[in-house]
Amino acid sequence: MIANILTIAGTDPSGGAGVQADIKTFSALGAYATSAITAVVAQNTQGVRDYVALEPAFVAEQIDAVLDDVRIDAVKIGMIANARIVEAIAERLRHHAARNIVLDPVMVAKSGHGLLDADAVVAVRDLLVPLATVITPNLPEAAVLLDRKIDWTSAEMHSVLPDLYALGADWVLLKGGHLKDSAESTDLLFGPSGMTAFPAPRIATRNDHGTGCTLSAAIAALLPSHGVVESVRQAKAYLHGALAASDALDVGHGHGPLHHFHRLWPASEPS
Repeated sequence: MIANILTIAGTDPSGGAGVQADIKTFSALGAYATSAITAVVAQNTQGVRDYVALEPAFVAEQIDAVLDDVRIDAVKIGMIANARIVEAIAERLRHHAARNIVLDPVMVAKSGHGLLDADAVVAVRDLLVPLATVITPNLPEAAVLLDRKIDWTSAEMHSVLPDLYALGADWVLLKGGHLKDSAESTDLLFGPSGMTAFPAPRIATRNDHGTGCTLSAAIAALLPSHGVVESVRQAKAYLHGALAASDALDVGHGHGPLHHFHRLWPASEPS
């Protein structure tokens, strides 16, 4: 059976992140994509310019429209924008008894533009994290969730895992991409069966726009047919391939997108 996946997130008109990246990722991994928009974002490969958050009641209405009609096998949550939208999402997901929820706590874009109001952090931590099957914070996001300043090292990544897990998600995937003291980018998965490390060589490319969105979306697409550990393993492999093939694309003048369809599109011939 083909899985139906719902993404709840903001948009990216340049196509590399947000809802657009999620839909591409679900599709590339053989799942059917549905969506509910939280915010309309003006951004491109060079950064976020501005965004307009939708009314929380309308976000809730979109979620209801999908879940009242479609069997949803997993949910990916990305950009949320503000506390009222957090509250609306949490209430509707509880109402519909949604399962296989992957929360990517998007707070700041690569350009440094804030994507989450300050008052929403507590709401995300208290209302959405406990609903999540997996949360996928990067290092800056983990520090915000824990409300502490952290001088990140590999040892510190390992030490904070129990604290992140105590926030209430079933599993925590702490992403190590911001840790620059290693030739590898290692993500740490922590949950009921302990800790699993997922190392991968760093890829020298500027085309890393949407990496966080893509990884969490890939996990959501895989969860209905795999366990959490295997879903993360396959999602990480998919992301690595999308990064490695990204130079085949010529999109924008900043941080370009990943090649979401690297497994499906024929390789480009050398010019």
